[in-house]
Amino acid sequence: MPDIDVDFINRDDILDIIKHIPASMQDKDTLKKHNTGVYCTDIPFNPLTNTASIDYKTADQRGYFKIDFLNVGAYHGVKNEEHLKELLDTEPLWDLLCEKDICDQLFHINGYHQLLADLKPTSIIELAMVLAMIRPGKKHLVPVCKEQGFQSINNEIWTKTEDAYFFKKAHAISYASVIVVQLNLICEKISYGYS
Repeated sequence: MPDIDVDFINRDDILDIIKHIPASMQDKDTLKKHNTGVYCTDIPFNPLTNTASIDYKTADQRGYFKIDFLNVGAYHGVKNEEHLKELLDTEPLWDLLCEKDICDQLFHINGYHQLLADLKPTSIIELAMVLAMIRPGKKHLVPVCKEQGFQSINNEIWTKTEDAYFFKKAHAISYASVIVVQLNLICEKISYGYS
């Protein structure tokens, strides 16, 4: 089954208006509510907890489709869809990723300003590669990328690993896009002199 994540400033705004059953996940010998997953279709559920009565992995094997509704505070300050498109379409000041004060405000890369300064990404795809390399399954590519550049890891960065957590290309590109929006929002706030 595909893995679908949908980002919201506040996920409860949508969950309050759509019919759904929260997903469940196995925690030792009991089922507990999944942090983000919901089913918008019928699924067996526990009427006492109002959550799915089967673990999300088992549900996936049985053909039930879970969607993760995520709270992403990175969107605070985005006024509307047009503003979001404008922020995404604006070429960011990539050098700002090397600045600790700026980098530490950004989604998923806070604390990685030195790595960003070493690698100097200048596109969403290169930033996505950095996001992939900070995951355990692809950390071994950092020295290669530092020495030989992003093209040198292009064939391996998106291959599936079985032994450690890694980012799928779609996730990494989506998260890199959010970072571009955030970076442009920071610049916009500085330009207009408000916080």
